[in-house]
Amino acid sequence: RMFHDDELEESEKFYVGQPRVLLLIYALYNTLVARSEMVCYFVIILNHMISASMITLVLPILIFLWAMLSVPRPSKRFWMTAIVYTEVAIVIKYFFQFGFFPWNKHVDYTKDKPYHPPNIIGIEKKEGYVHYDLVQLLALFFHRSILKCHGLWDEDEKGDSSSKEDTDDELSLPGGRRDSSASLKSVNLAASVESIHVHFPEQQTAIRRKSSSSISHLSHRSSFSSHRSKRGSTSTRNSSQKGSSVLSIKQKSRRELLMEKFREQMIKAKAFTIKKTLQVYVPIRQFFYNLIHPDYSAVTDVYVLMFLADTVDFIIIVFGFWAFGKHSAAADITSSLSEDQVPEAFLVMVLIQFGTMVVDRALYLKKTVMGKVIFQVILVFGIHFWMFFILPGVTERKFSQNTVAQLWYFVKCVYFGLSAYQIRCGYPTRVLGNFLTKSYNYVNLFLFQGFRLVPFLTELRAVMDWVWTDTTLSLSSWICVEDIYAHIFILKCWRESEKRYPQPRGQKKKKVVKYGMGGMIIVLLICIVWFPLLFMSLIKSVAGITNKPLDVSITITLGGYQPIFTMSAQQNQLKSLDPNEFNEFLRSYRGNTAALQFLEGYAREDITRADLEGNSNSLWTISPPSRKKMIQGLLDFDADFTVVLSWTIQSCLTQLLHGHGLRHCAKADLAPVMSCSWSEAWGQGREVLSVCQTHLSPGLRTLEEVYPYYIKAPSDSLAKPIKQLLRDCKWENITVSLVKNGSEEGAREWWVLNQLGKRHKTSQESLELFIFSDKVSPPSLGFLAGYGIMGLYASVVLVIGKFVREFFSGISHSIMFEELPNVDRILKLCTDIFLVRETGELELEEDLYAKLIFLYRSPETMIKWTREK
Repeated sequence: RMFHDDELEESEKFYVGQPRVLLLIYALYNTLVARSEMVCYFVIILNHMISASMITLVLPILIFLWAMLSVPRPSKRFWMTAIVYTEVAIVIKYFFQFGFFPWNKHVDYTKDKPYHPPNIIGIEKKEGYVHYDLVQLLALFFHRSILKCHGLWDEDEKGDSSSKEDTDDELSLPGGRRDSSASLKSVNLAASVESIHVHFPEQQTAIRRKSSSSISHLSHRSSFSSHRSKRGSTSTRNSSQKGSSVLSIKQKSRRELLMEKFREQMIKAKAFTIKKTLQVYVPIRQFFYNLIHPDYSAVTDVYVLMFLADTVDFIIIVFGFWAFGKHSAAADITSSLSEDQVPEAFLVMVLIQFGTMVVDRALYLKKTVMGKVIFQVILVFGIHFWMFFILPGVTERKFSQNTVAQLWYFVKCVYFGLSAYQIRCGYPTRVLGNFLTKSYNYVNLFLFQGFRLVPFLTELRAVMDWVWTDTTLSLSSWICVEDIYAHIFILKCWRESEKRYPQPRGQKKKKVVKYGMGGMIIVLLICIVWFPLLFMSLIKSVAGITNKPLDVSITITLGGYQPIFTMSAQQNQLKSLDPNEFNEFLRSYRGNTAALQFLEGYAREDITRADLEGNSNSLWTISPPSRKKMIQGLLDFDADFTVVLSWTIQSCLTQLLHGHGLRHCAKADLAPVMSCSWSEAWGQGREVLSVCQTHLSPGLRTLEEVYPYYIKAPSDSLAKPIKQLLRDCKWENITVSLVKNGSEEGAREWWVLNQLGKRHKTSQESLELFIFSDKVSPPSLGFLAGYGIMGLYASVVLVIGKFVREFFSGISHSIMFEELPNVDRILKLCTDIFLVRETGELELEEDLYAKLIFLYRSPETMIKWTREK
């Protein structure tokens, strides 16, 4: 207004005559004055966050429980306390930096210990130990100079002196005021402690008017003067009796005089203790009493900001809970929840944070300042005790080294400041509707609809409001009113938007609107329908990670008896194909359409060749009875006898067992190998050998079509053979032989296997296995890829489709409630219900609710109420 002379009053003409630049500088200076106090608070909290010691803990607690609760601003006593305390803290820290103290000789060993006494107190030796304290002292002196420039420093001093006199009057030990002849210094020493009377001021209820408060103050003073006159007469009477007792005192013995002197000193000590205690207790009590029962109240509402601060703290706990637990620096909440594990630290912190939010909402609805003060005191002491004394012991690291905990504490300090401001100004007398429904625009509309989409948030808020608000409505009626109000608010926002952007009659919709809104919806629906196929295709081809096997193991068992062969390949035995081998591998399947189609999905790094040694890594220690039964089973050609080959690939932790029935020739060949007497077993099986017409050397036999050469290792199922790469759809043949070796410890036996048709030719007995590993999704997208294509369709597409179908169907049933041209009267009716509820007119609340229900039951009345004015 200073730049528009026609808008200025006569009293303001003088300031306009001054240079405009000086006025602008003065305005900026006033802004700096208003913010200097917050700068001091910020520096004190920052100093405590970095130092995290008992020395720096005092001032933050005083900020939240004294400075921010002072009306209208912190007194001179607080700023002097902060300045003197900071100076003393600097001197103490400097004094304990000398090296002759025992704990300063092993600084490197003890500097990271959270419970080391010097670290807790804040007197440890370190570089830059006093930097932040000096910045804090500078900020305090700067704010002190600003207060002196504006004359507020001396004003606080006068206010403190006058309040001190009133406090001395209210203490009222035998003697009342300090300047009276019967003051506390002239207490009758012969009186007992029980005769000391303590007189507290009568605490009246909060008086809003200034005149009534001044009248009560005068009456209070008059009662004090009468009380002093009575106490003065008593003192005169005691002094008159004192002379008559002088002679009797002289006749007392020395012991009695000493006892009497001791009693007098005890009375003095007790009186002095009571006086000092009351001098501390009464001002604190009076401070909080004046805070809860103010003469004037500048009502404000910062609950939304407090709720947002709590929400930010809640998010910090969810995504940074590892900073509040022991040995959990690398933990991840998503991985923990995916493994069905709930960390205890995470659970406790989330429940406590959520519980404080519920309590804060209850206090806000009940509008009880006393409860908020008690809650503030408990939270301030509890949070500081937990963050700076318990948490370092749990995490085994200092608070200054825990960045997440520092961020959480800073946001909590913002919450404490807002709570103190709410206590100082008082709760609003009326809480009407949601804070998002104060304006009717697109921002409030979309935010309100997003608020209603959060699961259980709307329901929880409605139930809490019903519990902690005085009302005659039942819970169902309350929810009905809330739902009607929300629906009418949304309609009001749409009607206001139609007024701001009107559509002329008879004019077709513009292409920008049609292609902008309609095209976006079309693209969105198409993406939802084809999302699973597109996601599963791109997740492995574009962002997939090669899943190399770490261990490949093979086990062969005959007829369910003890395994005859076990072998595993690791590290150097697992080899990737070089480019020449890979090209040769592809050329070998030229002309095989099925094989080439299968190989298109795999790159060279996805194929691993496992070279397994032919000698079993375990001895065959079958018992003689089992060996005999095995031989009988091999020679019984009427019964089935199977060879079971199982393999395990560690990369995907899959295992597959494959049973293959042995032919009669193979059974007859194996029986002599396992026989204790070769000639006896050979004689039993000679008829079979003649039928098979085989001429094999003793001990070496062939098992046909029992070995899978190519294995597919998918990421989400069991490993299985690849039929497309087999020649004539037949598995590979292997030879088996039993080796016997005698030693001092006895005979030892083990089996030796060899693959006949290997690609990599070697002279030694060995097995060769090709593993085709599917690409796996990145860990960040594993929770979606784990469902598979059908799982994504069932869990994502169908659920979203259900909500979309509800939006496009059933519109005809809601026309009478949706197409309302003017909702102002209905919105006013809902607001009136909230208003009469807050003012205590509960009977009128019932009448207005009945009127609202009748309105929704009568379509004709609804039409009359919603017509345009």
